[in-house]
Amino acid sequence: MTKVALLSHSAAPSGAELAWARMARRFPQHGIEPLAVLTEAGPLQQILADAGVEATVVDTGFASSSVSIAGSRLRWISGAARMVRAGWRIGGVLRAAGAEAVLAESTKALLMGTVAARRAGIPLIWHVHDRISPDYFGPVALILRALGRVVARGFIANSLTTRDTLWTGGRPAAVVYPGVDLASVPGGAPQRAPDEARVLMLGRLAPWKGQDLVLEALARTRTENAVRFVGGTLFGEHEYADQLRRRTAELGLGERVAFVGNVSEPLAEAAAADVVVHFSRLAEPFGQVVVEAMAAHCAVIAAASGGPTEIIDDGVDGVLVPTGDPVLLAAAIDRLIDDRDLRTRLADRAAARAEDFGIDASAEQAAHLIHRTLDGRRPR
Repeated sequence: MTKVALLSHSAAPSGAELAWARMARRFPQHGIEPLAVLTEAGPLQQILADAGVEATVVDTGFASSSVSIAGSRLRWISGAARMVRAGWRIGGVLRAAGAEAVLAESTKALLMGTVAARRAGIPLIWHVHDRISPDYFGPVALILRALGRVVARGFIANSLTTRDTLWTGGRPAAVVYPGVDLASVPGGAPQRAPDEARVLMLGRLAPWKGQDLVLEALARTRTENAVRFVGGTLFGEHEYADQLRRRTAELGLGERVAFVGNVSEPLAEAAAADVVVHFSRLAEPFGQVVVEAMAAHCAVIAAASGGPTEIIDDGVDGVLVPTGDPVLLAAAIDRLIDDRDLRTRLADRAAARAEDFGIDASAEQAAHLIHRTLDGRRPR
């Protein structure tokens, strides 16, 4: 067994964290002993424990989640300096644990992991869950790309979209889609009649996720079916959630729209829906919710950028709509609600397509990249 530390700055149950936690659970089948290293306590600890993955929380003396690219440059630089100091402490933990490599699971983990790996004398592999692009990270994107090229001995990208934003410098790199535990996705019901069709938007409330665009589209639809927004805020986006509720009232959608918040069984919500809308205003790095909704036999509408374009074959197993266009989104929603046969055909093919994104294959592919990276450094 090769002992690999999976370093994350966050213990929130967000998409990236849940993705690597599912992968870690299956790593032992592929010769990797995972050790999760978190810099904060949170729900992810219990999720990892339930999966049988050892988790250690390192007290870094500050909340790395408080460091944001949205703040001032001086504050970001100050936060980065504190993460470097935290990395030194983490490196001691990795060395004591006998880790043979560290997998950085976020951009903040990359900063801390750079120092930690150096202190522990082990290679760092960057598991990239975000597009390292200026439209998301601003000018910091170029710094992160350069840092990754210098310090990472290997790269795992969660999509082609993400990989194309990296500077790998010819080092081992693989695209490994975030696998879904297909067995845990409940089967969906047959598509309902147009006047009964249920529409769902599933995911955390955040400005770049585009819930406000969906509200603008709903105000333009001819159909008036109920819509549920399932998901809450995770990283201080409470003001955005309040804005969404105010805008719902302004648009006269109060009778149609329900903001449900976080639920214990989000996949059950997908299984109970007929149409799922995913409409990020920035290109999505991957879009796990898209795959989960497809697996639950939903007809899916998604923005035509980023990861969803790698998942959906437009008009075959889902519908792609130009990013940021609420008028065309409204037309797509009306079209699917009106045509139950179309919804049924899309949902059936979507469920078949979702089979291509199973977690077992993802874990095997990631493990192969890790072994390949380490084999290149071991003496022969």
